[in-house]
Formats: sequence, C-alpha cells, structure tokens
Amino acid sequence: MVVRLLLLVAAAFLLGGCTGSADDQPTTSTSTSTATETTANPLEGASTDTVVVPATITETALLTDVRSARQEGYDRVVFEFANGVPGYEVGYVERPIIADGSGNEVEVEGAAVLRVRMEPALDADLTQESAPRTYTGPNRFSPDTATVVELVRTGGFEAVLTWAAGIDAERPYRVTALTDPPRIVIDVDTSP
Repeated sequence: MVVRLLLLVAAAFLLGGCTGSADDQPTTSTSTSTATETTANPLEGASTDTVVVPATITETALLTDVRSARQEGYDRVVFEFANGVPGYEVGYVERPIIADGSGNEVEVEGAAVLRVRMEPALDADLTQESAPRTYTGPNRFSPDTATVVELVRTGGFEAVLTWAAGIDAERPYRVTALTDPPRIVIDVDTSP
C-alpha cells in the first residue's frame, strides 16, 4: 500500500512538472501593450502588437534555459537567465528571417514568426576564459504545444540574443518578466 501511494505521488509530481512550474505563473506584467481584453481572448492584456521593454541591467544576462509547455488556454515559452532579465523586443516579423551577424536566411516552421530579441544577453559567458556556454540546450526544437510549432536560435551577436518562435497563425500573446529566477515568459493564445 505504501509503495502504491509513493508511486502515485511520484507520477503526480512528474506529470505536474511537464506543464511548467508554479513559479512560471506571471505575477508582474511588464508589457507595454495597450490592447483590450475580449471574451474570446483568455489572456489578459494579450495583443499582436510588438512589446518593447528596455534593459534595466548593465551586465549581460546569461541564458541558461529555453522551454515551452501547454497551459490551459495558451502555450508558454520561457527564456531563463542566470543573472538578471535583459531588455527585450517581442513581435511578429515578416520572412525571410535573417541570422544576426552572418546575415544568412534561417528557416522557421509555422505560418507566423514571433521574434524574441533580448539585449544585453548572450548564451555564453564572454567574461570567462574560453567563453563557456551557459545555455547547452538545442538551438532548434519543436515543443509539444498547440500553437508554438518551432523555437529557433537566430543569433547571438554583440550582446544581442535572438530567437524565433514559429507559430501556427498570428495569435495574440503577452510578455511577462519574472525575477526569481530571472526569465522572460511569453504566453501565446491557443483559443480558436
């Protein structure tokens, strides 16, 4: 009986971890969007307008994790940092998607592309000898989500880190900055 109870608790813990942690729930919105909420949009403050928030840190934010998960009514994309939240610009962009620095075209799956430009930010610590990577995950992956089709790193150049999120359509989204741990959270509406 005790073993069965422990197995049930472990299974609940593992399943709960698949949808993101409770601390990923937004508590303070820093979005500059002025869109109004409608009953068709469950995300308060969500819009298709570009969100721009200037940096309040002076040191380069070091990316440590990129993840995405389904939530009730939206898909969540999280960029987590080791030492602070950088400034950011999040908005839909036209194709072709061009890589920072090289100028090469980058293919991104999905009908629409949501660009996430973060500054000052990098995924390697240039203050250390040999510049070790602080983000060691994939630079391109397709999460198991309803609307986010693909996440692709499109650049890390001169303290500007850029990712592209391929979305199934141009959908409303909201952006939130959280501080413990430092992260940028993007919620993309999944309603029809």
